[in-house]
Amino acid sequence: MFKSVFPKLDITSLEEGILKFWKTQKIFEKTISSRRGGPEYVFFEGPPTANGKPGVHHVEARAFKDMFPRYKIMNGFHVSRRGGWDTHGLPVEIAVEKKLGINNKQQIEEFGIEKFNELCRKSVFAYIQDWEKLTDRIAFWVDLGDAYVTYTNEYIESVWWILKTFWSVTCFSKVIK
Repeated sequence: MFKSVFPKLDITSLEEGILKFWKTQKIFEKTISSRRGGPEYVFFEGPPTANGKPGVHHVEARAFKDMFPRYKIMNGFHVSRRGGWDTHGLPVEIAVEKKLGINNKQQIEEFGIEKFNELCRKSVFAYIQDWEKLTDRIAFWVDLGDAYVTYTNEYIESVWWILKTFWSVTCFSKVIK
């Protein structure tokens, strides 16, 4: 009923061979260029924070994120897939606080807010090579060469613009006035 499987099949080298083929043949890039002129679908990855090692839950999340752009490509869409890095927020601050042995806001102020913020900026890329390796290994096709970074002024200003736009077009601005 079923064909027998060769018992000494080396799945790892088979997988690595396919990944190497995709990379050397620029298959990801071809999926983008072959659909130029088609309807546009833009995918900005909800970015991970790279100040910690990726875990199995990140593999699952990225598999789900990857499904939709691949589906759109198979349906003729030109898909821009831009990766990103979440570089600020509570996970980053907590990691730096632990590293410094800081427990409260007063200690951060005594340490120096500017120095603390600089350590936060540096810490977010501590594991970037692990993230890039994971991205390649699971064949999550996303452009990390032009990744957006959430601590840049451009990104922060875009978020403020979105919030202002939401405020302007919703009834919330009228209710709270």
